Amino acid sequence: MRGERKTGGAKREVVASEAMAHLDHLYRVAFYLAKDPSDAEDLVQETFARALAANEQFEPATNMKAWLTTILRNFFFDYYRHKQRWVSAEELSEPQSDYWEGLAAENPGPERNVLIRELDDQITAVLRKIPEEFRTPIVLVDVSDLSYEEAAVILSCPIGTVRSRLSRGRKLMRKYLTAYVVGKQEKTS
Repeated sequence: MRGERKTGGAKREVVASEAMAHLDHLYRVAFYLAKDPSDAEDLVQETFARALAANEQFEPATNMKAWLTTILRNFFFDYYRHKQRWVSAEELSEPQSDYWEGLAAENPGPERNVLIRELDDQITAVLRKIPEEFRTPIVLVDVSDLSYEEAAVILSCPIGTVRSRLSRGRKLMRKYLTAYVVGKQEKTS
């Protein structure tokens, strides 16, 4: 019995140390799912606790990142999804933002950094507006750099479904980001 505890404890430590390498990835995914830094931290903490509790279920030769992301996603849908109110694609309004005046495209100065941050904020806002079924594949594949196969495992669906949702999500993103850019150009005219 003691030998079993020692090997179980050793496996738990191995899982814990390997899981620590993926905390940044888990936080990014959690943030895009929960849309709130505090909720994202709670999601990551609970994911880590659940992974440690279920360490015997992890197969050492498999993908730890995908396993942890699956735990995070399942926990999110179990406990946080009912708190969120998803907006349908038809209800989305045109994104609006302040005008970027007087910045030359080749200027690498602080103004450019501000513009890049504003564009990042706009991308994040658009990503938050699109329906979850399209947002999650974008977060997994485009933001977290997972393969289609890994995303399919995490989402428990065929690769073709991941590709389809990713394509549709990217089209929605393009639509709203294009509207944002066109709105900026119209203000300069």
